Amino acid sequence: MKPALEIDTPMTRAEVRASLSLAGIYMLRMLGMFLILPVFSVFARDLPGATPTLVGLAISAYGLTQALFQIPFGLWSDRYGRKPVITIGLVLFVLGSALAALSDDIYGIIAGRALQGAGAVAAVVMALAADLTREEHRTKAMALIGISIGFSFALSMVAGPMLSAWMGLKGLFWVVTALAALGIVVLYTAVPDPVVSRFHRDAEVRTAAFGTVLGNPELLRLDLGIFCLHLILTATFVVLPLVLRDTLDLPTAQHWHLYLPVFVLAMASMVPFVIVAEKKRKMKPVFLGAIAVVALADLGFLGFGASFWAVFGLLYLYFTGFNLLEATLPSMVSKIAPPDLKGTAMGVYSTAQFLGAFAGGAGGGWIYGHHGIPAVFLYCAVAALIWLAVALGMRPPRHVSSLLVNVGALSREQAATLSGRLLQVPGVAEAVVLAEDGVAYLKVDKDTLDRAALSEELFQTQAA
Repeated sequence: MKPALEIDTPMTRAEVRASLSLAGIYMLRMLGMFLILPVFSVFARDLPGATPTLVGLAISAYGLTQALFQIPFGLWSDRYGRKPVITIGLVLFVLGSALAALSDDIYGIIAGRALQGAGAVAAVVMALAADLTREEHRTKAMALIGISIGFSFALSMVAGPMLSAWMGLKGLFWVVTALAALGIVVLYTAVPDPVVSRFHRDAEVRTAAFGTVLGNPELLRLDLGIFCLHLILTATFVVLPLVLRDTLDLPTAQHWHLYLPVFVLAMASMVPFVIVAEKKRKMKPVFLGAIAVVALADLGFLGFGASFWAVFGLLYLYFTGFNLLEATLPSMVSKIAPPDLKGTAMGVYSTAQFLGAFAGGAGGGWIYGHHGIPAVFLYCAVAALIWLAVALGMRPPRHVSSLLVNVGALSREQAATLSGRLLQVPGVAEAVVLAEDGVAYLKVDKDTLDRAALSEELFQTQAA
């Protein structure tokens, strides 16, 4: 009897446990990054030495160190082990959070935030998830981690104002310290130890492939996109809390009254557009429309940001576009990147994301200090419009998904032959079989994929 494709079988309990626990670690860490975002610019004005530029730098300093260290951390984990490197990263995050909590001036908080970012374990968490899941189920594990990031951001927008009103900025940093320490506990009590730890092309960076990835103009457009998206996000939150408190007279403790309904409505509103983009194969127009909505929202703040309902509506537009772009950008990287270079493409993409966050905070703070709040929103709108102009020339991404299949030990000749045969299967758009990995890296159209024919080809290979 021919075996079914592994993708058609459910994840094992061990795979579910590994995926959920790693998503939990990721969420705890991202909560530590995001909790101060909706409140810091309000509280930081009273810190000794604080200037708008330094406040923006304190918000975004983690982005620079995260960008510098995330790829090296991934490489170190291949050599020294996943859990030891994750532990070092989380310890650095704990130390950075504690330093910020103990600091009485803006400079100490900047140093603490930079140290937080230096514990750049995101890539290592992904690599450990790859160690603990079969190739055919890896995208499910990565999806759970992706969901945890979105949930942590939404939770931070609500919890940050509430917690800071109760315990102040120092207390908030102590909460962040405790969350990072809890991540270490989860790592050693809930995350299984991998039986084998090896390099995974779909989840890790291959430095020798940087030239190929950086030479792909479609991937570079997406890298610019995530850079601009997080520049806009961070710059917006340099000044938005000030608008809510000083212009709308909304106490900081009540900012969540605005954020919560905005997030709920924005999340609900993005769903139909995701369906149109994926099911109706209208990814490019939906993508361009979302960029335009973000630009429109930032332009709107220039003239209509003086009343509660105007800000509510503009934030609703902004977060609808933001959530849609945050969800579709990594999906588009996966569709465009060569099937065996997805990990490298995502590594470059993530570096661009963190550099964008740094540029947003540092640039937004400087612009606010020299030209005022409206100029920051103009900065964001210009970034969005530049992105839109670049994105107009993109090719519509193919309607394909990544699929990894373990094919076992093969010679180079057998791997090359199997690659050719798999390309003949209806629904398979790209196929790369690497003998040294024992894995077939595929791009498939799930709507037209002939699973029976794919299973037949794999069964014949295993039987031979």
